[in-house]
Amino acid sequence: MSELGIASRREADEWIARGWVRVDGRVVAELGSRVLPSQHITIDARARNAQAQLVTVLLNKPVGYVSGQAEDGYQPARVLVTPDRQWREDSSGIRFLPQHLRSLVPAGRLDIDSVGLLVLTQDGRVARQLIGDDSTIEREYLVRVATRSGAPLPAESMALLRHGLELDGEALLPAVVEWVNDDQLRFVLQEGKKRQIRRMCDAVGLQVLGLKRVRIGAVALGALPPGQWRYLRLDERFVAAAASAR
Repeated sequence: MSELGIASRREADEWIARGWVRVDGRVVAELGSRVLPSQHITIDARARNAQAQLVTVLLNKPVGYVSGQAEDGYQPARVLVTPDRQWREDSSGIRFLPQHLRSLVPAGRLDIDSVGLLVLTQDGRVARQLIGDDSTIEREYLVRVATRSGAPLPAESMALLRHGLELDGEALLPAVVEWVNDDQLRFVLQEGKKRQIRRMCDAVGLQVLGLKRVRIGAVALGALPPGQWRYLRLDERFVAAAASAR
């Protein structure tokens, strides 16, 4: 069920325990039951209704908050998801409920000294889409930099940023890297290694002065103010419909 994108593993376990899953019309009562490709899985409407109540939050994370659990005295970004910080221009039509904070977890990282789009979700399908092992969803960043030497960045260094660097003994996937202005680069990545952009820049003699994530897949940060959040709208998808169909 998880591989088919029907539910997260946790949801699937819960639905099976409640008798909400059928295979070829028969209720599945045992976790881990095998299903053949030729068999048909049906889900009880109550499971679909429970899934529809799950929310995904888009937060413009400021500096000084960690993405996940509190550490070294710093608070997790999740503490910013409060009614008074909901963006007044949120057009999702979803009304804040305390239950929306239950099991709301980050789907990806954003360093404590980085800002911009952070996704927090209750929906395991969204989490898998964004941070699953097979995820190739683009992430776009604006990065303010300076060369340590004070000289312009050599063309060969820019070429390395685009393709040719290694981190942790693994070759990085090709990236889009281009100048936006004299001191700001635009990065588009399809992977998310720990502090990847900062380490890439360090490898070619660049110092990162500021880093902001502005897009994940087809969802952009837009005009969402720093420290505020909004709900992902029902018509928004991180993967465009055409790409999802492929």
